[in-house]
Amino acid sequence: MSGTDLAAQVLKLVDDGVEAEVVVERAALSLTRFANSYIHQNVADETTTVRLRLHADGRTATASTTVTDGVEEFVRRTVASMRLAPADPTWPGLAPKAPMSFEGNADEATAAAAPDERAARVRAFVEQAAGLEVAGYCRTSATRVVYLNSAGQQVRGVRTAAAMDGIARTATSDGLARLASTRLADIDGAVLGARAAAKARAGADPVELPPGRYEVVLEPTAVADVLQMLAVYGFNAKMVQDRQSFLELGAAQFDPAVTLVEDATAADSTALPFDVEGTPRQRVVLVDAGVSSAVVHDRRTAAKAQAASTGHAIAGGASFGAVPASLRLLAHDGPAPVEVDGPAADSGVAALVAGVERGLLVTDNHYTRVLDPRTLVVTGLTRNGVWLIEDGVVTTPVRNFRFTQSYPQALAPGAVLGVGPRAVELPGPWAESGTCAPALRLASWNYTGGASG
Repeated sequence: MSGTDLAAQVLKLVDDGVEAEVVVERAALSLTRFANSYIHQNVADETTTVRLRLHADGRTATASTTVTDGVEEFVRRTVASMRLAPADPTWPGLAPKAPMSFEGNADEATAAAAPDERAARVRAFVEQAAGLEVAGYCRTSATRVVYLNSAGQQVRGVRTAAAMDGIARTATSDGLARLASTRLADIDGAVLGARAAAKARAGADPVELPPGRYEVVLEPTAVADVLQMLAVYGFNAKMVQDRQSFLELGAAQFDPAVTLVEDATAADSTALPFDVEGTPRQRVVLVDAGVSSAVVHDRRTAAKAQAASTGHAIAGGASFGAVPASLRLLAHDGPAPVEVDGPAADSGVAALVAGVERGLLVTDNHYTRVLDPRTLVVTGLTRNGVWLIEDGVVTTPVRNFRFTQSYPQALAPGAVLGVGPRAVELPGPWAESGTCAPALRLASWNYTGGASG
């Protein structure tokens, strides 16, 4: 049975007078994992999930199942749950019927990728590490989603995604390379393996530096963490409405070099073109040349703000709010980056390093946790390579730091000294999200101690 037919069958079983929406998602995920420089796991999973949300008499219930035989019982139990649910005074109603001309970015070759295609990329990664121990994964996924509701909205979408994430290791250091795309063909295991190995070798026998504020060059892998925190805790309309966000719409809170866009319709986006409420996703300029200009909405926050949903509801998001699905910090003009020798990810990163008198080159932020959502002060660790920069040259590997830093403050007016010429897609914190990030040169980052401190 097709996803459309299954969704229609479920919707037909709901009693008249009950507002209902049905999502049928068919997701296929294939994963090749490697450790100790060989593949130790190759798995594939294909799951059909049905989500049903019902509302009647001021009460709402949501349920999901992966059992598609006998959906009558699933609908009956969801109706029973709705009758017993507490009152839902903020119910925003169902998404109205709206056309959608874009069905998402999908690559058939990626959807059909065989295990040996992922294994070939792992082999190339291992070979380029030239004897270093390596570990990581290569994955591909394909998702087809159908949404129907009793208000007449019907949309369908497709997406494919591929990602590779790996480290190379010496006795005293690790090096990282990571990349995502809608197409497996864009993932080059040899390039990523060579980059990880170069970082590992350049990071051997690191020295300890004192804590303090350092000028930094953050590679895209570290910038992605900054953007993900801004997305969840800053540009989420519910966080703003609850006064838990730093955001002040219309204020120049960021450096003029910062333009931040949410765009699931971009050609390289790995997100679906509509959200779990059936609302087509819109392109939203969140920060325009340093000015905080917009937030993303689901139907609940939009109703409260007397605005329109931007199509960013997430499953289970009634208490959490809307979250960007395809966030991108716009890169600046410059020569197309190429691979370079040494620990810098590419020539674009090396160009930012060349302008630093004394500072740090940072590969990755790790295990980051929010200490204060109102100011978005975050604590975390550096990981997979940190180096001292002196007079524009990377000189010495450095032991990992713990940091405590307000992310908006790090990007405040005057704080962004350079933006790289290429933004790359990196895996996001959720299966369908990605983050497109360039490298950044920042005036100050607060390192509070060693990684174990």
